[in-house]
Amino acid sequence: MKALAGLLQEDTAGDPTGRRGLWTGKRLAQITRELQQWGITVSPRTVRRLLAQLGYALHANSKSLSSSHAQRDRQFQCIARQKRRFVREGLPIISVDTKKKELIGNFKNAGRVWSREPIAVKDHDFRSEARGLAIPYGIYDLTANRGSVFVGTSHDTPEFAAGNVVRWWRNFGRRNYADASRLLILADSGGSNGARVRAWKYVLQEQLVDRFGLGVTVCHYPSGASKWNPIEHRLFSEISKHWAGQPLESYETLLRLIAETKTQTGLRVKSHLVSQHFQTGQIVSAEQMGQLFMQKYKVLPEWNYTLCPRQNPN
Repeated sequence: MKALAGLLQEDTAGDPTGRRGLWTGKRLAQITRELQQWGITVSPRTVRRLLAQLGYALHANSKSLSSSHAQRDRQFQCIARQKRRFVREGLPIISVDTKKKELIGNFKNAGRVWSREPIAVKDHDFRSEARGLAIPYGIYDLTANRGSVFVGTSHDTPEFAAGNVVRWWRNFGRRNYADASRLLILADSGGSNGARVRAWKYVLQEQLVDRFGLGVTVCHYPSGASKWNPIEHRLFSEISKHWAGQPLESYETLLRLIAETKTQTGLRVKSHLVSQHFQTGQIVSAEQMGQLFMQKYKVLPEWNYTLCPRQNPN
């Protein structure tokens, strides 16, 4: 035991108190050979047992550490205040994000499904063999517990993201919240609807705020905190569970599986195909940004702002 501890002394990392375990970069066969060079005859199985007695264990990496922004807690408090205010006034709140892109074709989909025989799929996920690419952009209505997923086929651009919010409001929002004059959007701080994305704000101003005379407040979750965005655990997770183990062979299949998603707590989902082509690299100038009627909050203005109508709706 002492010989083994001495051998590992220079190759050990971890918590020296032993509360979180120790690890070494050496493998069982390597440790066995080095002990044998010291004249100690031992098998790899015995080495494994001795390692356990010394506090070592065989582990995979654990994604349990989150990036902590200095203003993280303050932003969470700001989001909570905004949600309470909108709920109190009976105004709509939506959570938005882009779900993981999916290849359309007979490819493996993670998870398992009850069947008499395993579903045969391609052994590699080559983009060249796919029938297309699906970009699911989700909108979750917190008040109504309803989801809408707009599946794009070209690129995940700010125009695509903001345009889907416009589609949701035109088809569902203004009908379900006919008297609402304001809308709260909860979004991540990165991606096509990121806090620093000019085109996201520009399209919202022109196509949603000005066109419908709707005040839109946007609150972004801090970097590394996207899993607290309600859409992740209230909508996307349920869709992933529903289509687990089922190949997304066509857009029709994907849309159907999304629309079939429901929960015992009342979640219902609508799915829509957006076949429009969206061009990447859209540039919004500083002059165009200066024309927006945007009020930034005193508290963390980069993450919290309201776009107000510049004219009466058409």
